[in-house]
Amino acid sequence: MARAWQHPFLSVFRHFKVDEWKRSAKEGDVATVMDKTLKCTVYRVRGSVSASNYIQLPRTGTQSLGLTGRYLYVLFRPLPPRHFVIHLDVFTEDSQVIRVSFSSLFKEFKSTATWLQFPFICEAGTPRKDAAGVPPTGARWTCLQLDLHDLLLVYLNRRYGHLKSIRLCASLLVRNLYTSDLCFDPAVTAPEARRAKLPVTPMPREMAFPVPKGQSWHDRYVHIRFPSDSSKGVSTLGQKNGSLPEAGLSALCSTGSAALSSTAAFLGHVPRLLPHSAPFNKPTQVSMSPEVQMHDPAASCRVPSAPRPLPEISMSCERLEVSSVGGPSGRGQEPSAWAEATDKCVNSTNVHVSAHELAVVPVAPEDVAPHEPPCREQSGQQAALGKNRFQQRSFLPDPILRLKGVIGFGGHSTRWALWTKDGAAVVYPCHAVIVMLHVDTRQQRFFLGHTDKVSALALDGSNSLLASAQARAPSMLRLWDFQTGACLSLFRSPVHVVCSLSFSDSGALLCGTGKDRHGRTVVVAWDTAQVGRGGEAVLLTKVHTDADIQAFKVAFFDETRMASCGRGGVRLWRLRRGGLRSCAVDLGEHHALEFTDLAFGQDLDSCTLYVCGRSGHILEIDHQHMAVRRARRLLPTQTPSGPLPKRQTFSSGPGIAISSLSVSQVTCAVGSEDGYLRLWPLDFSSVLLEAEHEGPISSVCVSPDGLRVLSTTSSGHLGFLDVPSREYSVLMRSHTALVLALATKCRQEHLATVSQDHTVRVWDLVTLQQLYDFTSPKEAPRAVAFHPTQPTFFCGFSGGAVCSFSLEATEVLVEHRCHRGAVTGLATSPDGSFLFSSCSRGSLAQYDCAATQCRVLRVAANVVCQDAHMSPNALVVSGDSRLLAFVGPSKYTVTIMDTASLDELLRVDISALDGTSSRLDSAVAVCFGPAPPGHLLVSTSSNTVVVLDTTSGRMVRELSGVHPTACPSLALSRDGRFLLTAADRAIKVWDYLMQANLGCQVYIGHSEPVQAVAFSPNQQQLLSVGDAIFLWDILAPNERLPPGSVRGSPGAPPACEAGPGMRQLEDTVSGADGLPRWQVPVPSQASPPRLGPCAGLPEGGDGAFSVSDDEGPSEESHGPKGLRQASGSALLVKEADRVVDAACGAAGDSWGLSMPPHPCGQPSAQSPRRARAQPAAHPDSCEPFMSQGKASSLAKSVSSPPASSERLHLKAVVGYSGNGRANVVWRPDTGFFAYTCGRLVVVEDLHSGAQQHWLGHPEEISTLALSHDAQVLASASGHSSTASCGQIRLWEVPGGSCRQLISHRDPTVRALAFSPDDRLLITLGYDGDCTLALWSMSTYELLSSTRLPEPVHGVAFNPWHAGELACVGQGAITLWLLQQRGADVSLQVHRERIPEEVRAGKLTSLCYGAMPLLYCGSDTGQVCVWDTRACRCFLAWEADNSEIGVLLCSGVRLVSGSDSGRLRLWAVEAMLELRRKGSGARSSSVFMERELTLDGAIVSAVFHDSMDMGVAGSVAGTLWYINWAEGTSTHLISGHRSKVNEVAFSPSESHCATCSDDGSVRVWSLASMELVIQFQVLNQSCLCLAWSPPSCGRPEQQQVAAGYSDGTLRVFSISRTAMELKMRPHLAALTAIAFSADGQTILSGDKDGLVAVSRLCTGMTLRVLSDQRGAPISTIQSTSKEDGDFGVEGTDLWLAASGDQRVSIWASDWPQGHCELMDWLSFPAPALMEAPGCPVPSLAAFCPWDGALLVCAGLGVHREVIFYSLRHKQVVEKIPLPFFAVSLSLSPGARLMAIGFAECVLRLVDCTSGAVQDFAGHNDSVRLCRFTPAGRLLFTAAHREILVWEVTGC
Repeated sequence: MARAWQHPFLSVFRHFKVDEWKRSAKEGDVATVMDKTLKCTVYRVRGSVSASNYIQLPRTGTQSLGLTGRYLYVLFRPLPPRHFVIHLDVFTEDSQVIRVSFSSLFKEFKSTATWLQFPFICEAGTPRKDAAGVPPTGARWTCLQLDLHDLLLVYLNRRYGHLKSIRLCASLLVRNLYTSDLCFDPAVTAPEARRAKLPVTPMPREMAFPVPKGQSWHDRYVHIRFPSDSSKGVSTLGQKNGSLPEAGLSALCSTGSAALSSTAAFLGHVPRLLPHSAPFNKPTQVSMSPEVQMHDPAASCRVPSAPRPLPEISMSCERLEVSSVGGPSGRGQEPSAWAEATDKCVNSTNVHVSAHELAVVPVAPEDVAPHEPPCREQSGQQAALGKNRFQQRSFLPDPILRLKGVIGFGGHSTRWALWTKDGAAVVYPCHAVIVMLHVDTRQQRFFLGHTDKVSALALDGSNSLLASAQARAPSMLRLWDFQTGACLSLFRSPVHVVCSLSFSDSGALLCGTGKDRHGRTVVVAWDTAQVGRGGEAVLLTKVHTDADIQAFKVAFFDETRMASCGRGGVRLWRLRRGGLRSCAVDLGEHHALEFTDLAFGQDLDSCTLYVCGRSGHILEIDHQHMAVRRARRLLPTQTPSGPLPKRQTFSSGPGIAISSLSVSQVTCAVGSEDGYLRLWPLDFSSVLLEAEHEGPISSVCVSPDGLRVLSTTSSGHLGFLDVPSREYSVLMRSHTALVLALATKCRQEHLATVSQDHTVRVWDLVTLQQLYDFTSPKEAPRAVAFHPTQPTFFCGFSGGAVCSFSLEATEVLVEHRCHRGAVTGLATSPDGSFLFSSCSRGSLAQYDCAATQCRVLRVAANVVCQDAHMSPNALVVSGDSRLLAFVGPSKYTVTIMDTASLDELLRVDISALDGTSSRLDSAVAVCFGPAPPGHLLVSTSSNTVVVLDTTSGRMVRELSGVHPTACPSLALSRDGRFLLTAADRAIKVWDYLMQANLGCQVYIGHSEPVQAVAFSPNQQQLLSVGDAIFLWDILAPNERLPPGSVRGSPGAPPACEAGPGMRQLEDTVSGADGLPRWQVPVPSQASPPRLGPCAGLPEGGDGAFSVSDDEGPSEESHGPKGLRQASGSALLVKEADRVVDAACGAAGDSWGLSMPPHPCGQPSAQSPRRARAQPAAHPDSCEPFMSQGKASSLAKSVSSPPASSERLHLKAVVGYSGNGRANVVWRPDTGFFAYTCGRLVVVEDLHSGAQQHWLGHPEEISTLALSHDAQVLASASGHSSTASCGQIRLWEVPGGSCRQLISHRDPTVRALAFSPDDRLLITLGYDGDCTLALWSMSTYELLSSTRLPEPVHGVAFNPWHAGELACVGQGAITLWLLQQRGADVSLQVHRERIPEEVRAGKLTSLCYGAMPLLYCGSDTGQVCVWDTRACRCFLAWEADNSEIGVLLCSGVRLVSGSDSGRLRLWAVEAMLELRRKGSGARSSSVFMERELTLDGAIVSAVFHDSMDMGVAGSVAGTLWYINWAEGTSTHLISGHRSKVNEVAFSPSESHCATCSDDGSVRVWSLASMELVIQFQVLNQSCLCLAWSPPSCGRPEQQQVAAGYSDGTLRVFSISRTAMELKMRPHLAALTAIAFSADGQTILSGDKDGLVAVSRLCTGMTLRVLSDQRGAPISTIQSTSKEDGDFGVEGTDLWLAASGDQRVSIWASDWPQGHCELMDWLSFPAPALMEAPGCPVPSLAAFCPWDGALLVCAGLGVHREVIFYSLRHKQVVEKIPLPFFAVSLSLSPGARLMAIGFAECVLRLVDCTSGAVQDFAGHNDSVRLCRFTPAGRLLFTAAHREILVWEVTGC
């Protein structure tokens, strides 16, 4: 919105008083004249040279107009016969100055980063080509309306800020200029608009042109609005004075070019704006052209007084054709104007083109864009509706991709890598991208805009300007604002190819060297002083020289002096009076050497120039006296035993070729072709440091502070040497040739690539670092694929070999040679069963890869196309692993096979799909879509993508004109939202769900054709490979599809909505097979957002959530799947089984004699197709409760202390037993909330978080039940080592005491339920003795017990009838009627089988609804509704696609919870009405109201009676608060999913961190025990953890180090919630980790017994100690000591204990590199293990109250704790133990020792008095106990449960 003083419009000439010429300027022939047409004074600007005759506002370039109006109105008239030019300088919101120019002088549209040039071409019918743009005689006054906002947004993707300046150049008449935020219509007056009620804003009187009475505005004037409303991509201006020729400009539209002409038949690329005209009535033949004409007014015709823009004109079009100059194919060649098309301005993050169907990639002026394909036929109906085939809408966000990272270095040359001024980052080219990499954080920033490889870089001394040159001739140069990444200037170099660039220190001078088109050496100098101020680079001089130049540099102390070196000499240059002069240095005997690099001495007083050469010479030249001071030569020194150089000297003899040198004030870095980087003092007396590289060094560069040396190699290696620490860090590795294919590891952030450089490399997508490198010298790799589940990958080679590589052993596992030709395709089935390969000779091989050693199963010859295009999508497997697709047997056909049998299921002839085409279409690449619905995407040679139905082979959709050339690679996202295509150097992202007006966005950045594209495993990024590896972030939100839609399978729209470039051929088919309807109609409102496992953390008050490295959510979140549509009757009533009375006494008679048998474990009715699609990835809710991770049982005798003298008080429990079933209860009216954790019942106050702990069960609790009056809580647990029966405890809710203990005959109780009157309790057992038992709540006696012949998965009382209950199980539902006669109870049993139409093998859950309804959930995701009175199922619908384990109903709402983690709320108010309809019932009245996705299978849930809120528990060990009204889920209780391995505390005791086998590191608040931060690493176990000590820095710099099972060590920042460092010091799993006393060194031990010492600041491993090799390191602890204490040097004292009963004690001083073994303890191993299969760990710790004591446990054959004196070298005390200790901790606050035993017992020992106390609370071996630093709290862990104890008396 314009400022108030500029509203509603502003007269520019009047406001700036142009007539006074004080705030404006005029140059040349500028005068005021009277115009007869306008009858007013106007300004005339004329002259033969436009640049010398102009009006400029404001007066100087340092001022600004500051006009913010969106529209600029220019009222002018061209003056024939000369051209005119209008320049506008516009400020963007990011302070970038863009020049926008319009001129009749321009013949084509051009675009640079800072300049847009639009042709205003006027034709007067003259045949002269050079007069095509000259205004005709009698040219009319024109109102040029420029939408500055849209103009910048469309062409440069920038936002308009304000208008800075205007220059009106000859030859033209101008009346005035106006700015406004309003869009005026100049042809309509205010009275006309009011009278006709036109929806337009009339032009104000001051701005309006006079119109005589009786005449039309359009007869006298011209109005041009640019860009137009209907086409925001317009880039051409034109005038139109009459009707167009019939074959002219009736529908001129396209996307990307700039101008149009009716006389030329060229293909344009952008929608055009035309002046208003009369409608066209005849069918027209449409041609495209890059020009627009202004016709002779003599041919003008009448036009309406209220004209409309052209896109609104109704027209008809029979066929759009493109004039062809390339033969009969119908493909027009690109116009010559496009040879210098558009160079898209880019920002610092990505290159993006928002394109439509015919969008092309904008290129730099030196690029020639490929031509676009012809358009397909447009129906007359569409044309009549005014639909434009070329105007496709894009989709949001725009842009949808952002370049995140680039893996690669070099491209054209590996010489260019520069330090920034602060030495914190390096700048280097990667093909066409310039990367700035921060060396500490490894974050990348990009300079994007080059369209070919970057050949040279230069950075000025202040880091303000960056210069870059493009390799391809003619070479283009870009000048960048280094701080913002904006391109300030783009210009063409007079040098054909630029080889080097050099800035002066101030940045005011840029010099470049290169070759002209004749191969002569050229030196060029530009003045760049004004570039940063909005000016351009000015060419100062260009000099040809006969001297060879390999290096050229401007002196930092004098920008007029330069030096160069090359073959045969060194020259000194000087810039004087605008010219360059040079003089050769007299080198004497060295004149014939070939010099490679030079550097000026950095001392300001020095006049030394250092020059190096291939002969090994380094010359010191006095550049003032132009004389050689001294010459040295680098020579290899041979060792007696080998040819490798041992040391280097400077003498005579054959030298080592030096490729680069760099000088600091005290040192000189030298890089040589033997791969060594050597650091010398300036006197070259001896080598200070050296680092060996993998290949010859290309360049070296010393940082400005002289502390780091950057080096590059010809093998694509980039790294630096840190001089103070003497450590070398690798920044980037790279393929050295084209990357051919890629593969990603499922659920891991790993990427494998193969390249023409004969290497296979595996990368970490988080750190962008190389993990593995496999080289094949003889055969080139061609294809690659990961095994979905195993740590292996497969690679196909050019010789026909297929090899399996192990990532663990880094070796080839097996090699198969069943192909005779080069391998062209490689694919694995997602389930990991099969591997498929194809070769260039047509053979297809099938392998069994389920085992580690894959084997060949079948080889089929002549199956795959032999002359197919090389494509990574040549061979693909469907997502369900059932189908295999490929191009073959010919290139015209696509074949689909069964993956298991290789039976051919379908063959589609691609050439026959388009019957209207005159040429044969062939297939290029294939790609499966998500299932359902089962689609195959095929890219064809006609630049289309066809979508085929994999069952029928029918074409479902067709996307035409996808790319200018055939698309060799395509990918569809897992949810079917985005289609990714690549061809040539462009990547396109398509909104695949869009049915009409399919939109796409185009991205460039690669300098060579893109070979392959793919989505990352987490679907949050996409990858593209070619010249380098690009990683793009997908910015689209993780949106949910509208309810009822199928992901990846958009439904077919009506025929009238078919979009251009796409044909819709498939209709929705509704079946009527008489089966129940499988889909329930769902509401139209959007479902709540999908929640990941930690989605509740940011908003739910649980703190922040952070993901690092290959971190992601701890479990994959599954979005809602679409439901298959079908319709039919719901007749599910079957003939009832016999009803019998079974008298059941206390003995419990079986029901097997009175009930018809049903085969146990066999589904009643299930089709093979349905059975095959059963999900198997989730836990089964109906499986019995099993204690997870159980390794031991409770000790038979535990001496618990009296309650009054207990030193430990249980304060908090962290965790929830996710392996239980229905083990959470909640009563909203009373606030009672309880759940289970191990063998504890935890009662928690939801308001205060205070906990009560009810302890008494000997084993883990399996389930809970709360009486209806909320006075009694029943809990059940399994059998223990002391009892063979399960245990049921009845607790008094008000007091928390155990009312009654009941022993149950079943080892495990799976379900409990109270009768509605709370008089009875029913229990359901499992395992082999599945018993249904009925208990009296008054006497606690067993009333009835029935042993069931088959598993039963759920039981429930009828809330409307206390004597009726139901059970569900295998294939049937059972209804029980209780009849009590005195002391005897009889059960009347009725068993009803599941109808076959329900397609469920077993029922897994049940709940009663409104009387007499019973809802049952099945293992296949159906919910069936039963009428308990009629004993029949009358309705079923598919409520989920996986097993339903939880069902709850209240009133008219039903909640279902499934194994997929989905919790759904259903509206079932119409169910009673549906019951009355019987067989005519339909499920159309059942709606899904809400849906939430939790972090795992749902195992328990409880809701308020209104069903608005509730609590749900998942198998992941998380309790969620559910609010249906808000559609949210919030963490209530969250624990680890697997065994907890370590806990560490912050020095201030404000937080603690835990790690687990689930790969997570969780940070908790000690005050509330709430989760604050979580770091997750997928597919790895976190085995050890350490918190940085207080000596390492300020509290905000606290760090946590974690060790993982893959040998990696990660360091996380607590304040930044991010991973700061990742390194891999071990090949085996890390088992122990500790910080040094100063916090700067990390000690880590692995399972092989190795101890690594690593530096935190660099991530480098200093040394590896192998003294304890052979047994896992169980403990590492470090503490501080006084230097010299214990008779050894060093301030650190640390120990390492290994599993072979050995403990080593070390003294070290890490900054000095000192480490010394101080003591060694070794003990015999225990003869007998307390727990078989669970070895006793070796435990050791420094005594906190006596630093000279070492406390050990688990060492030796005795159960004891020993105290060892480090001073006296002997054991001074022993404390006997009842069992072997498995964990140990000593309190720093008091002399207390905590010991954990495998017998689930925790012992507290008072080391002063010797008193002991035992505590039983854990359900498993107490493998972890840790005191807090102050000793006030004790943390213990057993498996995944954590108990927090408060220590009293401290």
